[in-house]
Amino acid sequence: VDGEERNRRIQQPSRIMFTVAGLTASAVRFVRHAKCGARALSQTASTSRQQPRIYTKTGDKGTSALFTGERRAKNDAVFEALGTLDELTSTIGLAIAQCRLDASITLVPDQLTEVQMMIQDVASHVATPLSSASTSALERTELPLGYVVTVEQWIDTMTEQLPPLTQFILPGGSVPSATIHCARTVCRRAERRLVDVNEASPDSVSPEAHKFVNRLSDYLFTAARLVAEQMGETPIIYQKPKQ
Repeated sequence: VDGEERNRRIQQPSRIMFTVAGLTASAVRFVRHAKCGARALSQTASTSRQQPRIYTKTGDKGTSALFTGERRAKNDAVFEALGTLDELTSTIGLAIAQCRLDASITLVPDQLTEVQMMIQDVASHVATPLSSASTSALERTELPLGYVVTVEQWIDTMTEQLPPLTQFILPGGSVPSATIHCARTVCRRAERRLVDVNEASPDSVSPEAHKFVNRLSDYLFTAARLVAEQMGETPIIYQKPKQ
């Protein structure tokens, strides 16, 4: 074998080794990337498992579950009351958003946020009917006695900042004030729905819950007046239309 052929044979294994090494490195990188991808997918799947889905499909046939697990038709008196309470707190949320756009409006936005939390407790109470609730469930959803007292104190504090009410005023003026009046009317409807619940199932709604919702409409009326006052609005006074 001549010298050139000998050198070629000597160098060939090193080329093969280099190629194998390159393939091995590529394989290692591939496996490493695959593992990272699998780990990422696993973490994503784990996160998906941890996040509950907003939809349950359990109400597709027109029924829904109460806090006790009992299922009723969605047009049951209890769900009519719960839906109205939800509408009430949503309307209050709109009023809060509008109030916070005006720096002259104080006190009321923070109180309204607390009211939303109180309404949530009322809803939990309503969703726990005596007919299917355990003693522990009733105790957990019992409405605190202090809610009515708190709302009454807020009404008294606001009333001190307002002129005496001697005439019937109409809802309107600014958007924040008018929206609080809208919340007041929804609150009145919620009160009527609670009466329907008790007529269908006596004593399901406690006297304290009835008192709170009744007092809440008075609070919303006073809050609407205070917001109008803080914004410098002139009240719209009722006058009998000319014939």
